Amino acid sequence: AKRIATPLLWKSEGQSATMTCNHTKSFDYRQMYWYQQLPGQKIKQIVFTAPNTQHTYETGFSEEKFPATKSSYETGSLTVEKLVPGDNGVYFCAVSKHSDAGGLKSCTNTQTMVSQ
Repeated sequence: AKRIATPLLWKSEGQSATMTCNHTKSFDYRQMYWYQQLPGQKIKQIVFTAPNTQHTYETGFSEEKFPATKSSYETGSLTVEKLVPGDNGVYFCAVSKHSDAGGLKSCTNTQTMVSQ
């Protein structure tokens, strides 16, 4: 299955960065996860999204800083608001059939660079 994603984003401090993720898998794959990996750190889950449900944010991540959309089963987006150099990192999207993340089949990776 193809994943179409934002490959590299260059932004200035204070701007926002929006990454989109969509897939060509079946409509069963409606759940989307977004992850952040900062330089030298382990990957962390930011948010779990699904259509027509409230998004679930992990500790340390807020909807104000990381608003997400999930308007249909095949597409979603993550925005990082009010960018600071500390937001530099790689952002991943993954889709799943179930809220059990053990069966993740598709993911993407977007390198985001913030210049001061």
